[in-house]
Amino acid sequence: MSNLNAFLSWPSAPLTDRLVRNALEQSSLSITLIDNEQLKTSPEPLLQWCTYDDIDHELLHFKRNTVLASSYTFRKAIIRKHYLSQIIRSYLKKKPDSILRNACPRTFEVEISFADELDEMWADELWDLGKELDSGSSWWILKPGMADRGMGIRIFHSKDDLQRIFEEFEMSDSEDEGEDREGKKTSVVTSQLRHFVIQEYVNTPLLLDSTETSDKRPADDLIGRKFHLRVYCVSRGAIQLYVYDRVLALFSSEQYTSLPPKVEEEEDTPNIDLRSHLTNTSLQTELGESNVRLLDELEGCHILSGDGNDLLTRSDIQSILSEVSEVLAEAFKAALQNPVHFQALPNAFELYGVDFLVSHNLRESGKKFDVKILEINSEPAIELTGPRLTWILEDLFVSMAKVCIEPFFMESCSNEPWAIGEVKYNLIKCLDEDIRGPGTQ
Repeated sequence: MSNLNAFLSWPSAPLTDRLVRNALEQSSLSITLIDNEQLKTSPEPLLQWCTYDDIDHELLHFKRNTVLASSYTFRKAIIRKHYLSQIIRSYLKKKPDSILRNACPRTFEVEISFADELDEMWADELWDLGKELDSGSSWWILKPGMADRGMGIRIFHSKDDLQRIFEEFEMSDSEDEGEDREGKKTSVVTSQLRHFVIQEYVNTPLLLDSTETSDKRPADDLIGRKFHLRVYCVSRGAIQLYVYDRVLALFSSEQYTSLPPKVEEEEDTPNIDLRSHLTNTSLQTELGESNVRLLDELEGCHILSGDGNDLLTRSDIQSILSEVSEVLAEAFKAALQNPVHFQALPNAFELYGVDFLVSHNLRESGKKFDVKILEINSEPAIELTGPRLTWILEDLFVSMAKVCIEPFFMESCSNEPWAIGEVKYNLIKCLDEDIRGPGTQ
């Protein structure tokens, strides 16, 4: 192969920039770095490993054989919460037995700018949600469709609760930075964000104590904390999907407190400390890096969502990871059914950070845990992993270069057989589809 031109641009992500450069240095490619001015001359062969906004997407589409980029052009169906909800619901109509039926919390999409719009919505698009709220049997979580890092997330139990939430959002519109009642910066400006999703709150999370991995304390001293899994997955071409088997567990800083099963209509909804229910790393600053663990590190920890006598086993972890892989494969299959908002290009690859919650089936025999997919993030905030675990990111980016980049530009890197479920470079292959449609050759 002739010399490869590489355009790298991560102006607001210095850690990503370092990881990309390190991965290319360790690859078998002969690389010349170019700047933005040189990119305008359309040098070939070309690698664009950069932030989405800096990719020359026109060049990517017209130079299919010689230009490779680190993002698909159209992928809203995956990375926007309200789109993801819609494509999963549509997919389940065609595939009612899909694992997604139990892996995605019940979800409603809301398009709203002002609180007074809710009055009409209860009689129309939010009729079904209104019936659920009137029954008072579940709690619900509100999430802005296009925000991240916990912005705008709220938990509620009634129509009045939701009305007050949007009224609070309107009051914060004139402020530079809003805070919720616990002082956490989670406000969002509704005049700028119209799309929200409302998901049924999963009230049976698996609870562990992340400090047990370093402090060997008696079980009686452990505190059950909620956590979610951050799973890195890599898509390649049109389309193979890989799950990175080094999964992160991101913990809440506060002890988990169960929400009341029902709040009577005449009672006031209790104040909720979001810190025990939200596990976004950007909101959990009290414990620093101790909030972040590898899932593998949690082997042998006490399961505190039960009686505290069971331990998380290697078999449990493998079962969780296997289900994560299956759910992700189905989610991408669902996205592929909507070529307007997700087009898998043969000359692109992309890294996603996917959030899952592990539910503990306390009352059911047989299957112990279920995984619930929460959201899929493009250009994930990998810096929140923390210095202690930066090595897994270094390994991940090196693996991406070997699996996604070298085979595209080097004929000597033949595509060896790689079966579904097989692991290479710490990547588990979970999907291999040959897509023939918009955006493919």
